[in-house]
Amino acid sequence: MTFELQQVARVESSLRDLADAPRQGDEGAPDAWIVFDEKVRDALADIKTGDELILITWFDRADRDVQKVHPRSDTTRPPTGVFSTRSPDRPNPLGLHRVTVLAVDDLRLQVNNLEALDGTPIVDVKPVLGGIDER
Repeated sequence: MTFELQQVARVESSLRDLADAPRQGDEGAPDAWIVFDEKVRDALADIKTGDELILITWFDRADRDVQKVHPRSDTTRPPTGVFSTRSPDRPNPLGLHRVTVLAVDDLRLQVNNLEALDGTPIVDVKPVLGGIDER
């Protein structure tokens, strides 16, 4: 079975090379901009500064044939199945990124802690949920 995803936005970041990107957003990732397609304008209507979001990206430069990695590229650690790691190389290279909105500028959101490379496609955005009483 195959699935078709549509890009809804793309990342604008100073991160251009995988070697320069931190492993996780809270490990020194720069602020970045998320630039949305006009066709999803209405979907952005309620996002505001301070919101916490989960960005779902498609790691378009990932190696989809990788099934085992040394966690965090540390060869002293045993090879581990990618489903037990956060490796970007995996059969379906979806990335999950928890960010906070720093600014909203029309179809652009400035966010913090985004370790995705410049040009990375974004396929979905979801709010971070609070407790049951806040939903």
